[in-house]
Amino acid sequence: MQRKSGRLLLASGLLAALVGAAPAWAQAEADAASVARGKRLFMRCAACHEAVAGSKLVKTGPNLHGLFGRSAGALPGYQFSTDLKAAGFVWDEAKLDAWLVKPTALAPNTTMAFVGMTDAAERKALVAFLRSLK
Repeated sequence: MQRKSGRLLLASGLLAALVGAAPAWAQAEADAASVARGKRLFMRCAACHEAVAGSKLVKTGPNLHGLFGRSAGALPGYQFSTDLKAAGFVWDEAKLDAWLVKPTALAPNTTMAFVGMTDAAERKALVAFLRSLK
């Protein structure tokens, strides 16, 4: 009986591992699809923002490559609004999502001429794309 229960435990453990792996694959595919969608959505932003590491191209808005973990209003070589410099936060998913909804809620006198992105799925994809730029 011990051999049989040992095989059952092994089989159930393998089954649990295989079942547990399926969501990880699905999540990885969903993440890749979200990043790809975000990259397409970024074309709306590209008129004013660069997203290439080390780019010296001067556009109306700051380079967004490596945005996550950066203090708001603190990219060397870019002149931010006084409000954004004084905002006192570090860019993360939640702050960027809030910014994309309504920039003036975080920096009332921002120089960014953008009224907001209402579609939560689009914001999530754009955030995923920008998060992927490291």
